Amino acid sequence: MKQLVQNFKTGQLEILDIPVPKVSQNTVLIESKVSLISSGTERSLVELARGTLFEKVRSQPEKVKEVLQKIKNDGLFAALEAVEAKLDEPLPLGYSNVGVVIDYGKGVQEFSIGDRVVSNGSHAEIVNVSKNLVARVPDNVDDETASFTVLGSIALEGVRLINPTLGEHIAVIGLGLIGQLVVQLLLASGCKVLAMDLREDRVNLAKSFGAEGYVLKNGESPVRAAMSFSKEQGVDGVVISASTNSNEPIVQAAQISRKRGRIVLVGVAKIDVPRDLFYKKELSFQVSCSYGPGRYDSLYEEKGIDYPLPYVRWTEKRNFEAVLDMMSAGKINVKPLITHRFPFNEALNAYEVLLKGDAIGILLEYRENDSKNKDLIVLRKQEKNFSESPVIGFIGPGQFAKRILLPILSSMNVRLKTIASSSGLQALHGGEKFGFELATSSYLQVFNDPEINTVFIATRHNSHASLVIEALKKGKNVYVEKPLALGLDELKEIISTYRESDKILMVGFNRRFSPFARTLKNALMYRKAPISVSITVNAGEIPLESWVQDPEIGGGRLLGEACHFIDLERYIVGVPIERVFAIGARNNGNLEEDNVVISLSFKDGSVGSIIYFSNGSKQYPKERVEVFNEGKVFLINNFRSLVGFGSRVKLISFRQDKGHRNEVAEFINAIREGKSSPISFEELVEVTFATLAAKESLKIGVPIDLKDFGGII
Repeated sequence: MKQLVQNFKTGQLEILDIPVPKVSQNTVLIESKVSLISSGTERSLVELARGTLFEKVRSQPEKVKEVLQKIKNDGLFAALEAVEAKLDEPLPLGYSNVGVVIDYGKGVQEFSIGDRVVSNGSHAEIVNVSKNLVARVPDNVDDETASFTVLGSIALEGVRLINPTLGEHIAVIGLGLIGQLVVQLLLASGCKVLAMDLREDRVNLAKSFGAEGYVLKNGESPVRAAMSFSKEQGVDGVVISASTNSNEPIVQAAQISRKRGRIVLVGVAKIDVPRDLFYKKELSFQVSCSYGPGRYDSLYEEKGIDYPLPYVRWTEKRNFEAVLDMMSAGKINVKPLITHRFPFNEALNAYEVLLKGDAIGILLEYRENDSKNKDLIVLRKQEKNFSESPVIGFIGPGQFAKRILLPILSSMNVRLKTIASSSGLQALHGGEKFGFELATSSYLQVFNDPEINTVFIATRHNSHASLVIEALKKGKNVYVEKPLALGLDELKEIISTYRESDKILMVGFNRRFSPFARTLKNALMYRKAPISVSITVNAGEIPLESWVQDPEIGGGRLLGEACHFIDLERYIVGVPIERVFAIGARNNGNLEEDNVVISLSFKDGSVGSIIYFSNGSKQYPKERVEVFNEGKVFLINNFRSLVGFGSRVKLISFRQDKGHRNEVAEFINAIREGKSSPISFEELVEVTFATLAAKESLKIGVPIDLKDFGGII
């Protein structure tokens, strides 16, 4: 199938042939019929992407501080690699789609195959969308009209926030697509509307729907016109749907408002509020968030959990449905807003028209296609003989994989055969960039290929265990990013499956492969006494709504990241862990897993502590390892330096090195040479087991002896 994307680094627009995305739980697969280009949002994105690096930086000043801090902590090279990877991500365009349901996932009961629906799907022949962002189209609403639904819901949410009442005088500043829809919705609510824009043709269009109009002119105040319109009282409310870098619309809105008037920003403007005007008039100001309640809430958008109607009357989806009902009743007329129609294969021409500024509503029309089941794309033919090399299949090419794992693999003498992601787009991008032969949206294409003997898994945490088990059963060597499992039952099944396999299993515990960790290990080789290890992790905050924090998907940060440091201490000490105790900070009685101290005791009497905090400053190093033994202290600072106190050990690097390259190289060499995994299976199980015990200890508040926990060790 084909999809329109933009490279944010180069600004180039492309229609790519990608694998058809796969439905998942709570999603709906839709074959597109029509999609609408958002003349405001998409034009801004395209122009920004085509701008200079300086212009891109200037548009996101908060990111500059993050990059500078990353340079300080991780080094220039690591920071540049991270920025390069982020800029190189393909950006799907579009969010106003109409089509027909062709498949749906588990948990979807409200749609059937063949239903005509709207969604916030992108400009693509087939889109996969969460069920809470899909609504059925009434029979008397045609596809072209329905394609305005999502933009209409943005306008509707702004109207809901302005809370109009019958007979009120409301001004609308900015008459692009959303502004024109705001005008119609306000008129349908019984309001008198003053439509204002810099362009006379757009003002005239709004007047054709029944509004009064005023053409804004540079240096000329709209106050006189607004006072005349509102019978010298000032308008009751202002909806700002303009897109500008200036705060002029906010100033104008304040000037024309009556005392205690209401202002809602739906578009984009510099939020620099003139305090004197707002103070004297006691004005209220609110920013409208996209389609309405549910936006950016992963529980609503990804897991399909709806808000109860008695408490949240209007959600994103219910706003979609309300707009469609208005269309069905003839209260919204979008036909005059349509200025251009293009076949989807001519979408690049449509954007050139958009950038000229003469268009308002541009539709992309899709024809029937025969790629509904095409989940495999050929990228290149095998270029040389890799008969003695591992043949690689890669599942989950996300940001981490494309920044770390895939560049390492592409530099090795291995055959990169198939790369898989459920969206298809990430597989295509990663496959082309790093030299894979095939891209797919189905991981089964990897598992069922007899040529592929080695699988890399870098998906979300909740899929690790099941994919590892399936890969081992298919006779593949497996490298899986941490964690290995999120629960004891998963771990037990992995143990059982592995024991019936003759393949290598490796988990991405990379810290032990760092040259700093290995030099430290060598310095402790002849120790005669127990050692004390302290690892401080200035982890930084991850929002609670992130998938990493979701106990069902990411498992939380203790399972997802603290496991790295349990493994590192296990490596440094070199003997089994016997006991685990974890305690977390409490905020108003609520346990904070982001701020936790883990204590480990080892079989030889050594002890370790892991201080994993998220509430520190980014100016402090992220990871610090201290080892105390026999009158000596060793310090690894952010994996850029190792210094021995009371010892001559010293190692300095200009570049942060957490051992990723060594880890992958040793895994590949083990496969080539028929050796065992660089980390024994027993240690992988022990570290995973200890991490699960730490999670349980955190919950119950008492230490746990591993021999008494779970019946595994």
